Amino acid sequence: MHIGIDLGGTKTESIILDKAGKEIERIRKDTPKNYNGTLDTVCELVNYLEDKYKIKCSVGVGSPGALSKETNCIKGGNSTWINDRPLKKDIELRLNRKIFLENDANCFALSESYDGAGINHEIVFGVIIGTGVGGGLVINNKIVSGFNNITGEWGHNQMAEGSNDKWNRHDCYCGKKGCIETYLSGPGFSKHFFDLHNIQLDAKIIQENANNGDEKSLEFVFQYLDYFARGLSQVINIIDPGAIVLGGGVSNMKQIYGNINAKLKKYVFSDTVNTEVLKNKHGDSSGVRGAASLGR
Repeated sequence: MHIGIDLGGTKTESIILDKAGKEIERIRKDTPKNYNGTLDTVCELVNYLEDKYKIKCSVGVGSPGALSKETNCIKGGNSTWINDRPLKKDIELRLNRKIFLENDANCFALSESYDGAGINHEIVFGVIIGTGVGGGLVINNKIVSGFNNITGEWGHNQMAEGSNDKWNRHDCYCGKKGCIETYLSGPGFSKHFFDLHNIQLDAKIIQENANNGDEKSLEFVFQYLDYFARGLSQVINIIDPGAIVLGGGVSNMKQIYGNINAKLKKYVFSDTVNTEVLKNKHGDSSGVRGAASLGR
């Protein structure tokens, strides 16, 4: 059987799949905001599932950031306490075996390509918009990690500016200014709403208000969709995927799916934009299913 761990900024989820890919059990725990606590949580979840089912499993971990090929440490994770740490090696030492480790967005994209929303497409770009903004590229059900192990990191491209923009180019945790992530992430969404209206609201509440017809929130959501289209147009111009599958909390914004393609046409270098922008099939479990599938 196969265990997957999805190491999120706020939650860590584990799943165990049988050989056919059927889910047996799934568990969630809060993610500690420190490195040793994160290691403890991952290993506790693996040990619990193996003890319960009395079988040694393959272990796949989906993590923020990526492994540096030079240092074998995590780089670029928005869960900053794991950066510059040998996460894969330390988990292997504690579990006394080799594991699989991939960027969490790669795991999400693999799951949605394999048996999710992107199943009918050869090229699938998976997008996670939550605490951060990540992406993963899968071609013919194989993860494309890239020479520097950063394929899909569109969240740290610069957001293209418009002449009438009112949103500020905020500092990003990566050290740059004006990254796509600072506009499109859940925290970025809330921050820009505060900048415009001096009202501090969680991104989820703003979405709910928009869904309930609040004019201020609805206008803000459509401004957000314009920035979203600018960011996704960079992906389409370079990769030209058949499907872009969305995950993370912001993917639940219902206004995206009926309006994004019209906005993409303003920015994509093509007379038509037939790329499907789709909501994920497996919900919050897509990343952890992809992590488990690394060992299948």
